[in-house]
Amino acid sequence: MKFLCDSMLGKLSKWLRIMGYDTHYQSFYTKERISHLVDDGRILLSRHSPTVHQYPNSLLIRSDHVKEQLHEMRNEGHLTLERSEWFTRCLICNVTLKIAEAEYARENVPEYVFYNNMTEIRFCPSCNRYFWPGNHRNNMMSQLKEWGF
Repeated sequence: MKFLCDSMLGKLSKWLRIMGYDTHYQSFYTKERISHLVDDGRILLSRHSPTVHQYPNSLLIRSDHVKEQLHEMRNEGHLTLERSEWFTRCLICNVTLKIAEAEYARENVPEYVFYNNMTEIRFCPSCNRYFWPGNHRNNMMSQLKEWGF
């Protein structure tokens, strides 16, 4: 499933990416851009009722809080909750992360991270950021668990 979050759903887009969903987000969209992304098969998520009524493949998000927003999506059947997909996308670019080659990872992550996570370091081929399992990831997993995911 691919999503398009409107400008009011930046935090939701981050959490959807954490959960591995292809989620397009930017702070401003033209109507033409929204139409193009919806025509491309994305489900429009918006807190703005008139916008949702303009596009057939859309979902009105009623809550102000990410936890409830994710529950709304799950209740509508839009989340499959494949844990194997969690942490597979860049939180900034939305690009699928790649396995980092050891020589490049060694140059771009702290030494202790490299030696403790050699096989689990990923990088974004778009923005060249590196990702690895650590406290930040553990905190996100704890938050998702607390929210019932």
